[in-house]
Amino acid sequence: MDTYDVVVIGGGPAGYVAAIRAAQLGFKVACIDSFERNGKPALGGTCLNVGCIPSKAMLDSSEKYEMITHEAAEHGIQVQGASIDLNKMLARKDGVVEKMSGGVTFLFKKNKVASLHGLGKLERQEGDTWIVSVAGTEVAAKNVIVATGSSPRSLPGVQFSERVVENSGALTLPEVPQKLGVIGAGVIGVELGSVWRRLGASVTVLEALPGFLMAADAAISKAALREFQKQGLDFHFGVQIGAIEDTGSSVKVTYTENGQDVQAEFDRLIVAVGRVPHTAGLGAETVGLQLDERGFVKVDAHFRTNLKGVYAIGDVIGGAMLAHKAEDEGVALAEQLAGKAGHVNYDAVPWVIYTSPEIAWAGLTEQEAVKRGLKVKTGQFPFTANGRATGHGDTRGFVKVVADADTDRILGVHMLGGGVSELIAEAVSVMEFGGSAEDLARTVHAHPTLSEAVKEAAMAVDKRAIHA
Repeated sequence: MDTYDVVVIGGGPAGYVAAIRAAQLGFKVACIDSFERNGKPALGGTCLNVGCIPSKAMLDSSEKYEMITHEAAEHGIQVQGASIDLNKMLARKDGVVEKMSGGVTFLFKKNKVASLHGLGKLERQEGDTWIVSVAGTEVAAKNVIVATGSSPRSLPGVQFSERVVENSGALTLPEVPQKLGVIGAGVIGVELGSVWRRLGASVTVLEALPGFLMAADAAISKAALREFQKQGLDFHFGVQIGAIEDTGSSVKVTYTENGQDVQAEFDRLIVAVGRVPHTAGLGAETVGLQLDERGFVKVDAHFRTNLKGVYAIGDVIGGAMLAHKAEDEGVALAEQLAGKAGHVNYDAVPWVIYTSPEIAWAGLTEQEAVKRGLKVKTGQFPFTANGRATGHGDTRGFVKVVADADTDRILGVHMLGGGVSELIAEAVSVMEFGGSAEDLARTVHAHPTLSEAVKEAAMAVDKRAIHA
């Protein structure tokens, strides 16, 4: 039986990062993962294989198509006869995934992480050693890290099929549907709905909550909804889903809206109603690994479970189900195992929605801060007043800074606009150091850049923005 210092169960962002960092710190490490693509092992988990990476590849392709067909003329570029080769677009997406997954395999070899393919299961504890089974064999480890991720949540009585799909199926549709239904107006639903809308689908989004992106700052969510409605996305809020019927040629959805029963028919239906922890086959019941009422693995502030020597990180422990949050937990835990002070600042984890325009935020919204009893002051700056955005021909959106009225410390930063997925990192860096709005305002930003909008929003906190 092979023996390791650390065995990681799960090869997604939490698992493979934890494995690599542990190996860098001198541990003998193995990572167990069961994901397959085209019948072959594929490291990287949901994010890399059927989530973050392929969806962004499709977003980029669809945005380029829309630019060519609807925006190029404004730049004096005349294009005639532009069309979509969906098979080639999907093949490009698959190529991106293949390259990135191969990169994780290379990193395992470089860092001497043993890659074991199969379903990892906690079998038993022998003294201070855990026995984990995989593919008919057993390995031993002093420390086990559970990083098994999450799975798409379905609706009661609804089975995924060729026409009723979750996020992975939404990335492999064989043709652009004329009518596409999306259940769920969260990150996944809006991103995937946007992809197929740009490629020509008529998209209807059904959401149970009474409003749009209610976790975002109210000013951002209101402006974003207005932009998406301009693009043709048809939103319905406060909807209660009834029956979903896959007829073989279409999908019929019955729902209640404003007390009225409605029946809609779509060519395809994307179900994006969240994700649930993936613990099937882990052996949690056998070894007594404690789960909470929602099925997440229970951990303390140091990622320790109720079982000595067993830890858990990533989506399977709940919280923000974000790849970068999972990665940071992987690094923090590996460093803690090595006696270092690894930690994750959950108050400064950025959120990004890769629509067009993009949405990004970190920290408290203005509404959350007020609800907590904090005195706040805010500053806002529009991209309409930004030279680089004007040159790009995309002045949608704005940057908003929320600061403590007494200390000036930044409580949150919220953005809507082109490229804000990159701009949010600056705000997170300042927040990590407990910085103030004045710190951000007095930092020199290159001109002309989109980032100047961040500086000006910070200046606006004290009502001294220059260009608005």
